[in-house]
Amino acid sequence: MKTVKLFTLGCKVNQYETQVIRENILKAGLREVNNGLGADCYIINTCTVTHKADSESLRLIRIAKKENPQAKIVVTGCFTEKDRGLIISKFPGILIVTNNQKHRIKEVLFETDRNESQSSDCQGVSYFEGHTRAFIKIQDGCNNFCAYCKVPFVRGRSKSRHLKEVIHEAQRLADNGYKEIVLTGICLGEYGRDLDGDIDLTGIISALEKISSIRRIRLSSIEINNISESLIKTLAGSSKLCKHLHIPLQSGDDYILSRMNRRYNSSYFLRAVDAIRKAVNTISITTDVLVGFPGEEESHFNNTVAVLRQINPLKTHIFPYSERAGTQSSLMRPLVQAKIVSNRISCLKEECLKLSIAFRTKFIGQEMDVIIEDKFKEGGYFWRGYTGNYIRVLLDDKDEKLENSEIKVILSHIISDEYVATLPLTRQRDMIK
Repeated sequence: MKTVKLFTLGCKVNQYETQVIRENILKAGLREVNNGLGADCYIINTCTVTHKADSESLRLIRIAKKENPQAKIVVTGCFTEKDRGLIISKFPGILIVTNNQKHRIKEVLFETDRNESQSSDCQGVSYFEGHTRAFIKIQDGCNNFCAYCKVPFVRGRSKSRHLKEVIHEAQRLADNGYKEIVLTGICLGEYGRDLDGDIDLTGIISALEKISSIRRIRLSSIEINNISESLIKTLAGSSKLCKHLHIPLQSGDDYILSRMNRRYNSSYFLRAVDAIRKAVNTISITTDVLVGFPGEEESHFNNTVAVLRQINPLKTHIFPYSERAGTQSSLMRPLVQAKIVSNRISCLKEECLKLSIAFRTKFIGQEMDVIIEDKFKEGGYFWRGYTGNYIRVLLDDKDEKLENSEIKVILSHIISDEYVATLPLTRQRDMIK
């Protein structure tokens, strides 16, 4: 039996698409290996959101070539959309499969033909490798064209999956024991706008809530201008939709936001977050911030820090600006010196850690539901999991196998930059049926 290795870079959509590929090729007879030995075939699902992602994509191709120079190597994903020529020039003989042809990777590997209109994406996934949470891609593409971003060029315009496909996939995952479903998309809040019929993100959430064995529905990421009153109402009223939103900020300065083509200002962002918090007082907000965008001065950066203090995010993902060829920002000047960007990132990390601790501290002593994900060893053995509002917790319990269990705990104290320790309730009460 031939062996295969799969590598994935980038977003949850890429992770989902790799899982679709995995299931298709394993059903066809390949055997997946993850050791240091070479494989007969390699599939590398790439990312191009930053220069670092490009470099990592090329590094993985080099690893595959080194492990087995005779292997069949398929490279797919966003890096292939704009840099196909670069990949072929560096690695002759590599097979390139673009994003909209990922469903044909099995046929490429086995050198068979198939009607290209038949997309295995329609079948979705039945399990999710290495996760107790399962991702479902419900949308692809983006119409926003932010000044720094290549995604609309490599993913195309916004496209939604039909509700029926998504529900069938979610039911299959639920039947296979998954309690939490994470809805993913490149621009999730655009779901349904290209479909015939009256369906949007709240509609798909409502349909998923009817699957009894799904305990949690989580949104992966959503833009602030896609958060409608109906979505806030759904957040407040749903027992299954997680009280957590990842909302990219990128900058808290109106001048920089305008240059980024982000289509909102800081006041709009803060008003929306305030409306969400008034409706759902336990909501956690996580966010992204891009540091060093062309023209960013110290005053602009300070405005970002001030806005973050008002948001009080649970977690902030901080990225240095990475110039992408073909984007509007690649023509913008002045560039911010690398040393200044590095200093600002260090300052922001320190500030955001304080904000994270402040947010988590509010929940100390509270009873919360946690879905246990896995065992974690650091100074002892602990179970690791997440609350519905995405606080990561550790549970000291050596007596029972708790993986994928949903239990009630009391958050006791913060023990690290990331974790909150928990106290289990009595065994008669803590298992949630």
